[in-house]
Amino acid sequence: MHRAWVYILTIVIGLWVSATAAGGLLTSIISPEWPVNVWCWGLFAYIYAKETRKVRIEMITVVAFATPMELFFSEVWGIYEYQRGLMPLFVPAGHYFLFDLGRMMAEKMKESWALPSLMPFVPVVAYGAYTGGDTSAVVLLVLVLVFTKYGPQPRLYAAMAWAALGMEIIGTQLQNWTWASEVPWTGLTAWNPPLLVGAFYCFGDLLVNMAVVKFEEHDLVEESA
Repeated sequence: MHRAWVYILTIVIGLWVSATAAGGLLTSIISPEWPVNVWCWGLFAYIYAKETRKVRIEMITVVAFATPMELFFSEVWGIYEYQRGLMPLFVPAGHYFLFDLGRMMAEKMKESWALPSLMPFVPVVAYGAYTGGDTSAVVLLVLVLVFTKYGPQPRLYAAMAWAALGMEIIGTQLQNWTWASEVPWTGLTAWNPPLLVGAFYCFGDLLVNMAVVKFEEHDLVEESA
């Protein structure tokens, strides 16, 4: 099975198992998050063992950035809340799966289509701003457009805007997490999920890219020494 389908099935089935206790089958047996935790980190470890050093650095970097960001957003900023309180353990591994899935989507996209692929968001953002239901989308859309226009991986940022929205819709519909309708500290509003939630993922991907480049530069210096 292609790795992209493994990721998609892991995300969809994993969120369903965690949210519903596998339709109630796990309720009296075990915490429904644990089978998902074990599967996700087992898959992460399997990929890590099979991949190149560069990919391993990417994997560790994604987890290193995603974990504190998730804790900050949910526990400190409070822009969303998880179903059972604290962030589930499978979430950081899931961030890598979504990152890698977005990269696969980006590889299928022509670079000239990166910005145009984001245009369907514009009228929906305008509607959310006009009705007052998702005023934060205006800010997030600007960020995604800036990342895509000026960032080092425009196709990845465009792909992540759509991939993140798809995952967020599944997660919020299953009630794995819920976004605050009023964004703390900002005076802005948000849908559940925010339309351009992919902006957060684009920022994370940019940090990962910068970190990996630094590691590669360090390796080149050591090799030439």
